[in-house]
Amino acid sequence: MIGPQQIAPIIDRYDARRVTIGTIGSHSALEVMDGAKDENMKTICICQKGRDLPYRRFKRLADEIIILDKFSDILNRENQEQLRDKNCIMVAHRAFTAYLGYDNIENNFKVPIFGNRSLLRAEERTATRNQYYLIEKAGLRHPKIYRKPSDIAGPAMVKVQEAKRKLERAFFIVTSYEDYKRKAKQKIEQRLISKQDLENAVIEEYVLGTYFNLNFFHSPLTGETEFLGIERRLQTNLHDFVSIPARQQMEIDSSIQTQNIEVGHTPASIRESLLEKVFEMGDKFAVAARKEYPPGLIGPISLQSIVTTDLDFIVYDVSLRVPGNPIMATTSPYTKYYYGHTMGVGRRIAMEIKNAAAQRKLREIIT
Repeated sequence: MIGPQQIAPIIDRYDARRVTIGTIGSHSALEVMDGAKDENMKTICICQKGRDLPYRRFKRLADEIIILDKFSDILNRENQEQLRDKNCIMVAHRAFTAYLGYDNIENNFKVPIFGNRSLLRAEERTATRNQYYLIEKAGLRHPKIYRKPSDIAGPAMVKVQEAKRKLERAFFIVTSYEDYKRKAKQKIEQRLISKQDLENAVIEEYVLGTYFNLNFFHSPLTGETEFLGIERRLQTNLHDFVSIPARQQMEIDSSIQTQNIEVGHTPASIRESLLEKVFEMGDKFAVAARKEYPPGLIGPISLQSIVTTDLDFIVYDVSLRVPGNPIMATTSPYTKYYYGHTMGVGRRIAMEIKNAAAQRKLREIIT
């Protein structure tokens, strides 16, 4: 594991007046760079060949674009040296962890990362001290987990990775063990999932309620956990399929394969009387993360939650890095309550890096 003894000397050699924010050109790179530009900071976007058009089209955002044959080439020694020479601090998001891999991030990527690199792996449900572990340590609730398919008793969500696109998740809902066997067989035959990935899948109780992705930001500089706002995911083709009347859904169910591919976001707010519970959730999770994964949370996380009819919160997923939610930049009333203007996760990250550089505390926000 790359630790403080290796990263501290690197960040100490940086010119704090010329720190550059770096990101992999995918997932939430536009949001990260837009926030950096709002704070007048330099940016570097690492793109895979053939996937650079959005980052060239929005010319304001990337001061420099580095084109590589594949994203993982950023691990090459000369590419890492180039980033360090430019005083680069990398920002982790889902594509960063998916394309580089946790082992490489933890052991081979010797560029300062904004955030806690040792915490990123906990997002995976197959990890030992994973997100369920942290949710429990925080005293929060998550859906009941069925240890084996034959235990399924009622509606359940099977959380499995897609066979071809490893960044996507081929989740599906079942109502019984028999329903599980039928749908799993169908998805394997359609090559949407693999038998091996299915064996590693997590099966959760399907909780009925309204879902909110609660986005927080923990600042090591202030010690506070800020509630930044809420967004909800738009998914194809499930999102619009459920808008069809139930009779028609049943008629066409066998001919349409519903999927949970996230393709967009929509803003949301929560009733004011529930904010106390929301604040407590963020604070409790920050305390648990600091104890279990020192130095704990640095920067953004998302507690993807369901609010039940009892007004309880059930956390069904945790994003332990930049969540994909650019909609918040212009729609979150909660950042306006803090700062007097709306902002997204990207700008809040840039503010933290900028403040740490000015206070000579860059060591506190990177690993």
